[in-house]
Amino acid sequence: FETVPNFSVGRDMTVLEKIADCFRVKSGVRLLDYSADFDHNRSVITAIGECDALCDALFNAIKTASELIDLREHNGEHPRIGAADVVPIIPFGTATMEEAIEAARKLGKRVGEELNIPVYMYERAAIIAGRDNLSVIRQGEFENLAAKMQQPEWQPDFGPKEPHISAGASVIGARVPLIAYNIQLKSNDLAIAKAIAKKIRFSSGGLPKLKAIGVYLAETDRAQVSMNLTDYTVTSMFDAYTAVEAEAKKLGVEIESSELIGLAPEQAFLDTAVKFLKLENYTNDKVLDKRFFEEEEN
Repeated sequence: FETVPNFSVGRDMTVLEKIADCFRVKSGVRLLDYSADFDHNRSVITAIGECDALCDALFNAIKTASELIDLREHNGEHPRIGAADVVPIIPFGTATMEEAIEAARKLGKRVGEELNIPVYMYERAAIIAGRDNLSVIRQGEFENLAAKMQQPEWQPDFGPKEPHISAGASVIGARVPLIAYNIQLKSNDLAIAKAIAKKIRFSSGGLPKLKAIGVYLAETDRAQVSMNLTDYTVTSMFDAYTAVEAEAKKLGVEIESSELIGLAPEQAFLDTAVKFLKLENYTNDKVLDKRFFEEEEN
């Protein structure tokens, strides 16, 4: 399985390193990547491993985050309701989605019972209808979480029925691979970034399988369109880039750069290159490296 947990820390690398250590030291788990964003005040970790070992590492990471991150003193551009804000489990290799769902729910139950942190299950592991969408669960953020949880329809799936005093709540689930992709504009106008995000995201009638918000990056004095591609085979990075570029042009703004948060499947880059180059009659057999390693395996 793969996991890409997001933690509400991006300005204290000591805390991030302690969370990352939960994956480094665990037998049966490989820490592949981790990065922090100052303006978002958020970190993303990518790890793979055997189911039980990976879930143990995730539990320890959530526990560490709850001990070291105090959301009462936290601020950042990215929405969040928890210290360990969102924890997805993703089937990888021969693992199945059914196994990922079972693992996520077991982890959610353990976090709720042993750490006394409320847990909402999302995406494929959602237990209650309407909770598959992460952005809906996070509406109101940590600051309004206590009031939200008083509503019967927003009682958590596991754990106490009120937020952890400093760690809030965690959202745990199972999903397909997601690409976190951001585009920086040659502008510091947040209104422009928000207008572009609203135009291109699926919830507003834009591209399918695309979530987007506009944020301001104080560190670089730039406006950013921050996106999640929830199925890159439907909406690719190329599709997202060209959509942002087209809307930005209408508003008299250019793209400065783009960035990938965490890791992405190889096929996502190949799909983007094929679309950009307008290659005809393309198949993956055209890729030398793929052919070479396939021959080696045979």
